Amino acid sequence: MAVKNVVVVGGNDCMSCRYKDICKSYKCKAKVFTQMPADFENKLGSPDLIVVFTNTCSHKMVHSVNERSRKGNIPVARIHSASASALKTVLEQYVPGE
Repeated sequence: MAVKNVVVVGGNDCMSCRYKDICKSYKCKAKVFTQMPADFENKLGSPDLIVVFTNTCSHKMVHSVNERSRKGNIPVARIHSASASALKTVLEQYVPGE
């Protein structure tokens, strides 16, 4: 399965543009949620992969991600660190040919 759409949950506010740029370099479109908006579970959409930075993410956000993942059969990559290199490591595992 080719990963084209990625949702990044958690992380640092100041890094959100950097997360999008990293995903773009892997030819993926990204949505980044560093804070929990209203109607979060529906705003996740139907991505090919959800990346969760567990260190900077609320339990409520993780619960919503788990529900959305279960309903849509979407893979979830959980990483403790919210660094750029951690995101690159995950994308290297899921995005072929990079």
